[in-house]
Parts: sequence; structure tokens; C-alpha cells
Amino acid sequence: MMKVELIMAWPRRHQAVSLDLPENATLQQALEKAGWTQLENVDGYAIFGVNAEASTVLREGDRIELLRPLQIDPKDARRRRASNTTLKTSGR
Repeated sequence: MMKVELIMAWPRRHQAVSLDLPENATLQQALEKAGWTQLENVDGYAIFGVNAEASTVLREGDRIELLRPLQIDPKDARRRRASNTTLKTSGR
């Protein structure tokens, strides 16, 4: 048996579940054991921040993260922050 952890961190909802799974269990099997197969707004999965598929074979100690859809493109967010910073500092 091996231990893995499932993490779901939404803005107003955070949940972590530790599971004991057989060796060579997949990410999908972990989701099934936790009862997390029917969750809404799941855009993908990651293991320690690296994208993973449901068929990924897990290893001892893996942290499986459920990913939610992006609210804004990261490039656009950086541009907006940079333009706001420029506007604030140009008034000196």
C-alpha cells in the first residue's frame, strides 16, 4: 500500500484527503476512492504542480491537485498589473 494526498483548493472551499492505495494505482482510482469523480469545475489534474492525466500511475507520497479553470489568461493578467504599476509610478 502507498499513501497519496488529494487536494482541492477553490476560492471558498478547501479540502484535503489522504488515501491508502495499492501499488501502481492510477490518479483515476484515487479520485474514485475519494468520491471525487463527479466534481464540477475541474479543468485538469497535477501532481506536485506538474500536469497529469487520469491514467497516470501514482507513487508513494504524491500530492494530487485538482485544477480549476483559469479566470483570466496569465499573460493578460501580467499586462494589466504592469500597466497599473506604470500608471501609479508615472504620477510622481
